[in-house]
Amino acid sequence: MKSSIALIGFMGTGKTAVGKALADKLSKEFVELDSLIEQIGGKTIPEIFKEDGEIAFRELEIESVKQVSEKKNTVIACGGGVVLNKINIDRLRKESVIVYLTASPKMILKRTSMDVTDRPLLKVANPALTIQELIKFRKPFYERAADITINTSNLSVDSVVKQIISRLREDEGFNL
Repeated sequence: MKSSIALIGFMGTGKTAVGKALADKLSKEFVELDSLIEQIGGKTIPEIFKEDGEIAFRELEIESVKQVSEKKNTVIACGGGVVLNKINIDRLRKESVIVYLTASPKMILKRTSMDVTDRPLLKVANPALTIQELIKFRKPFYERAADITINTSNLSVDSVVKQIISRLREDEGFNL
């Protein structure tokens, strides 16, 4: 019986906000993978990207997933690229139902444009184009990993949480 939930999806789809609310509602621990990566790496994600590069970041991500993947009764908000390494999904799948949060590229741009400093992959001349290209590349990875998919584009955090809980109730392999 699985008792944890791993939220995956592109940046700006609501993984952190939904994760916190879901953990509260279900009385589960909340872990934000990016915060754990910063803790392990000893610096912020933008600093890791700038000073060490994306490969070093992905190695820290693998280590972070390894640490949280065995936890029970946890809601894990994963970084947008966690699906790029199959080992991450294999580890998460052991204890977690994987919920893929999606949103339209337009909504993602709107949600992420407010905090571009914390989003190294969007520090480019044309963030809208970058979002479209990254989503196109990552979408098959997200879809392959997902047990449940929810489009958050026009939903409040509470509505997304209710949908996730409703879908989890239908899952016989999950312990609410």
